[in-house]
Amino acid sequence: MTLLDAPSAASALYERVSHIITPMEWPDFEADVDAILRLKREREAIILAHNYQSPEIFHCVADVVGDSLALAREAAKSEARVLVMAGVHFMAETAKLLNPTKTVLIPDPKAGCSLAESIRPEDIALLRRAYPDAPVVTYVNTSAEVKAASDICCTSANAVKVVESLGVPRVIMTPDEYLAKNVAAQTKVEIVAWRGRCEVHEQFSARDIEELREAYPGAIVLAHPECPPEVVAASDFAGSTADMISYVGRHRPARVALVTECSMSANVSVHYPNIDFVRPCALCPHMKRITLSKIRRTLETMAGEVTIDPAVAAPARRAVERMLAL
Repeated sequence: MTLLDAPSAASALYERVSHIITPMEWPDFEADVDAILRLKREREAIILAHNYQSPEIFHCVADVVGDSLALAREAAKSEARVLVMAGVHFMAETAKLLNPTKTVLIPDPKAGCSLAESIRPEDIALLRRAYPDAPVVTYVNTSAEVKAASDICCTSANAVKVVESLGVPRVIMTPDEYLAKNVAAQTKVEIVAWRGRCEVHEQFSARDIEELREAYPGAIVLAHPECPPEVVAASDFAGSTADMISYVGRHRPARVALVTECSMSANVSVHYPNIDFVRPCALCPHMKRITLSKIRRTLETMAGEVTIDPAVAAPARRAVERMLAL
């Protein structure tokens, strides 16, 4: 076999995604995957990919995968000089907060988030005036400016623990209304909720769960806590993306439905080919702004660098690190 006949590095990766990416689709990805693998070595870069990224990114070019906080924390352990965030903008900011000396790039700076865009620092100030004795717990799905205006951050996995750690009778929780209500159902602490919602998870309804159970008897339903409370109540389990993946790994249900963003089911199914994944999902238009071709272009040009005003970064980092200290 000549060098011209030798398989590319990308073609060797295809086997792991062959059940979710067809042979007809793969040629559209292969050249970009090969180029990205080469560029990562040249730039001393790693790619951080959120669970909602499409499989050709998640399984073929990513070095670190997980939820937004896990990506930032794992990146801090790396010796890479450059971090490329295959996710949305607040995730790139969080990575920069926890890795201030590294170059953080996002392939599309317009990759936003309905939750992050639902609240501003001025809103936090108004809430503090209305509830002066209540500390502000802010979901990591927010801008650095909002984190800086808050007392402590939380994730969907540790929100109850964070709220109860403060030792107060009432807290303000922003910006996800449904996450706040789902937390309120698990604690005696009074929760003052903001009216932000995830445009993906708010689409699901309790009726959707009923119809899913009718169509797929025996399916175990796992819901994200950004879903409405009635969806969480109708499900068998509710938890963060990491918790949902862990549940599948522990219990190995014959059939499972992940009530969350579409790509997560596809990505998890790669590791559990014998499980039937029902996909009652919705696409996140912001996550899908990130593509292989944009990742390649970012590594070629080093465009899309994320910077944070030091006056904002210090208090924002403090809010995140206070959570991590728990």
